[in-house]
Amino acid sequence: MAPEQEPRRLIIVSNRLPLSVKRDDGGFKSSLSSGGLVTSLSGLTKSTQFSWFGWPGIEVNDPNDREKVSKSLAEHNAVGIFLDNALANAHYNNFSNSILWPILHYQSGMTFDDGPWQAYQKVNELFADAVAKEARKGDIIWVHDYHLMLLPKLLRERLVNKGKSCAIGFSLHTPFPASDFWRALPVRNAMIEGLLSSDLIGFHTDEYKQNFIGTCVNLLGAQTGVPNKIQYKNRLVEAGTFVVGIDPQKFDDTLNKPEVQTRIKELEERYKDVHVIIGVDRLDYIKGLTHKLKGYDRFLDDHPEMKNKVLLIQVAVPSREDVKEYQDLETELSTIAGKINGKHATPDASPLLYMHRSIPFEELTAMYSIADVCLLTSSRDGMNLVSFEYVACQAKRHGVLVLSEFAGASVFMKGGSVNFHPANTSELAQSIHKAVTMNGKERKERYEKLSEFINTNTSAEWGKKFIDSLSRRL
Repeated sequence: MAPEQEPRRLIIVSNRLPLSVKRDDGGFKSSLSSGGLVTSLSGLTKSTQFSWFGWPGIEVNDPNDREKVSKSLAEHNAVGIFLDNALANAHYNNFSNSILWPILHYQSGMTFDDGPWQAYQKVNELFADAVAKEARKGDIIWVHDYHLMLLPKLLRERLVNKGKSCAIGFSLHTPFPASDFWRALPVRNAMIEGLLSSDLIGFHTDEYKQNFIGTCVNLLGAQTGVPNKIQYKNRLVEAGTFVVGIDPQKFDDTLNKPEVQTRIKELEERYKDVHVIIGVDRLDYIKGLTHKLKGYDRFLDDHPEMKNKVLLIQVAVPSREDVKEYQDLETELSTIAGKINGKHATPDASPLLYMHRSIPFEELTAMYSIADVCLLTSSRDGMNLVSFEYVACQAKRHGVLVLSEFAGASVFMKGGSVNFHPANTSELAQSIHKAVTMNGKERKERYEKLSEFINTNTSAEWGKKFIDSLSRRL
C-alpha cells in the first residue's frame, strides 16, 4: 500500500489577516472572519495545509503582547506581521489607496510623494522577511493584491539566499490599466518588476491581463512570444485569467432561515405595489454613485407614469471616512438624494431610500431577494461581486441585473444583464426603464444565464484553479 502523500503547504499573504484581534481579559483573542479567502480556499483543505501571513490590524509594540497575539493567531494557523500605526497608515492610506488605487482605476489627479513610497517599500520588506523565515522548500506562496506588489521580488531574493525553492503566485483584485495610464506612476517599473518575480500572476479579466502584458513589453522590453507567458531577464512568468466568484450556497442557506423568510414576507408586503431597485456599493468614487443618482433622477423625469410605483434602495457602505475626498463624496450624495426626494416625492411615497451604513448579512440577503432590479454603475471595478450576490438570491423573482460596462463582471454577464455606460445619463435612465418594464419570459431567460455562470464560477472553484496552476510550477 502506497504511503499517504503529505499535504501541500500553502502560505497565503495579504495586507490584512482574515481575522479580528481584540484585547481580552489581559490577553488577546482572535476570531476568523467568514467569506473572502477563507471561503475561496475551503475546498482545498483536504490536500493543503494553510498558513496566513498579514498585519493583524492593531498596533502591538510590547514584546510580551506580541507574543500573546502571535499565540492567539497561531490557533488559526495565522502569523502576524506587526506594524506601528504610522507605518501602517503611510503604507495603506498614503500610498496604496491614495496613489496606487487611483492609477489602477484610471483616476487622474494622483499626487506622488516619496514618503509614502518609502513606507510601501518598508512594509513589503517586512512581509518578505517574515514569509521567507517561515517558508520551507516546496511551499506554495500566494500573495494578494495591490498593497504587496513588490513582495514577489523581495521574497524571491530572500528565498534564494536561504536556499529555498518555492512557487510564488500573485492575484490582483483590481483592474490593471492600459500601459499609457500606468506610465503616470513614477515608480512604475519597480512595481512591475516586483510582480515579475512571481511564477503565476492572476487577473480577473482578459483585458486586465493583456494590459499588464502590454505594459511589461512597452516599459521593460519583455518578450511575449508564447501566449500568456512573459520572458523577462532569466524568468518565464505566466499570466492568467481566473474568474473570482462567491459561495452561492451561503446565500441559499441564509434565504432558507425562518427569520429571513419572515423578513422577506414583511418586505414583500411593504413594497407589494412598487418596483424595488437595489444598489449596494462601498462609498467610493469608482462605484459611480453620483452617476447612479443622476441617472435615476432622469428616469423619474422621463417617466412620470412611474411616480409612486418605483423605489431605489441605495446602500452606501462607509469607507475611508477619514479621507477628505470620501467625506466630500458622501456630502454630495446626500445632497443629490435629498434633491431627488424633494422633487419627486409625494404624500404617498418617496422614490429613494438612501442608507449610508452597513447592513447585516441576513437583512441584505432579504433585500436582494425582494428587489426586482439591481443597479450597479461602477466607473471602474475589478469585478463587483454584488452582481453575483444579487443573482444568487433571485431564483424565485428572476430580477434584472443592470450593470455598468466598466465593472469587470460585465465581461462575463453581458448575455444576462442590461449594460450601459455609467456617464451617459440618458442611456442609464433608459436601462432602468427597460429593467422595470421587462416581461417575465425575458427576465427568466436572462436570470438562467446569470445563475449558471455564478454557480459554475464559485469562489471555491477560483481558489482551486489558481492553486492547481501554481502547483504545476513547482
